[in-house]
Amino acid sequence: MTAQPLSRAAAGLGTPPPRIVHLGLGAFHRAHQAWYTAQADDAAGWGIAAFTGRSPREAEALTAQECLYTVAARGADGDEVEVVGSIVEAHDGADLGVLRDLVARPEVAVVTLTVTEAGYRLLPDGAPDLDDSAMAADLAVLRARMGEPVTPLGRLVAALDARRRAGAGPIAVVPCDNVPGNGPWVRTGVLALAAATDDALAAWVEDHVSFVSTSVDRITPRRAAGDELLAREAGWIDGSPIVTEPFADWILSGEFPAGRPAWESAGARVVDDIEPFEHRKLWMLNGAHSVLASLGRLRGHATVAEAIADPVCRELVEDVWDAAARHLPADVDAAAYRVALVERFANPRIVHRLDQIAADSSVKLAARIAPVARLELGAGGDALPAAAALGAWIGAVRRCAPVPDARERQLGDALLSHDPVRALVGVVDPDLASHPQFVAEVRIRAAALADVPTTVAP
Repeated sequence: MTAQPLSRAAAGLGTPPPRIVHLGLGAFHRAHQAWYTAQADDAAGWGIAAFTGRSPREAEALTAQECLYTVAARGADGDEVEVVGSIVEAHDGADLGVLRDLVARPEVAVVTLTVTEAGYRLLPDGAPDLDDSAMAADLAVLRARMGEPVTPLGRLVAALDARRRAGAGPIAVVPCDNVPGNGPWVRTGVLALAAATDDALAAWVEDHVSFVSTSVDRITPRRAAGDELLAREAGWIDGSPIVTEPFADWILSGEFPAGRPAWESAGARVVDDIEPFEHRKLWMLNGAHSVLASLGRLRGHATVAEAIADPVCRELVEDVWDAAARHLPADVDAAAYRVALVERFANPRIVHRLDQIAADSSVKLAARIAPVARLELGAGGDALPAAAALGAWIGAVRRCAPVPDARERQLGDALLSHDPVRALVGVVDPDLASHPQFVAEVRIRAAALADVPTTVAP
């Protein structure tokens, strides 16, 4: 088959009007929220204007091909490739003039975000992290009304202020990152930034902006060499292809005062109580990923598929799942979910790198492992699976190649302290660090991993 450049005319796709603004244009957004929007029954009425985070490169690549891209759903036995056309504009995240203009339009009804857990720069209670230099600078910029904010939430608040001034009406903000209760959490942060800007803006946000909680699930690795070949085999020349797994899940809870796409027609679920589903995903899928990222790297593995095939890694994952299942309601069917997870993790054709998952581990573990540990301890248990998971993480911090972490300074201070194990646990969760027996268990497991070989036999 002769491949041709992507274009809307060649793909038979129209250009829906931009009614969604997205912050954090990356692979996951394009495999998940943008894909769901393209699959919705009313997709023709809902286009996405997407903004990058750190670099404009992705926006430039998409713009060069009319914002179209291919998604290859890579199963163990083959691939299904489709062209996605829901993104209609792609912009540099630093272009706040365009962002303000779009969010101020009455027809724009939704702002979605995928900026990673650490990218929000919020404390666990949702307050702005004043120890974060970028967040502190944004607060100063917003108070002075001079300069431009650089954080995702700072930019969002500036755009919401433009909407207020334009009298454009209510709007929904939909965070799509792995943080429990992400809707209320982001609301707290946005209100704090809005209050720093203007009391009138904070009052307007209170009355006109809804914050929707979500649970998102689709394993989407970073782009790898050869991904473009899948698009070519399907007949397309694509400079920005996405490879993902066949499985996709999206659960939402909250109000959309200005409307939304019919995402449920594409398989999304809208529920009244999202918390059990959030916990299932965070504690089981993401928790297992964090375990594999630590112990797997210590044992010389590079990918999730390699690590889950290692009996030592698999045993700890199963222990973490056992603990999580004890604190999940029956109606989320944790038993079936874990069976599906093993199949997904073992898919050898999804190259999900452990060093990618390991980034920002101190933040991720706070949401994925620490909550179950607290529940286990509160019920009179010993929380040994969580202690083993944190012990593996400490081993990886000490012995594996460094990975980016939003709490890099705190990790460095902890490693130099008189009790590094306790201090490192405290970086993840201060309450757990104040539990002597739990810290002792973490210490035992971290010590046991001190001599684990960094390579394993093939």
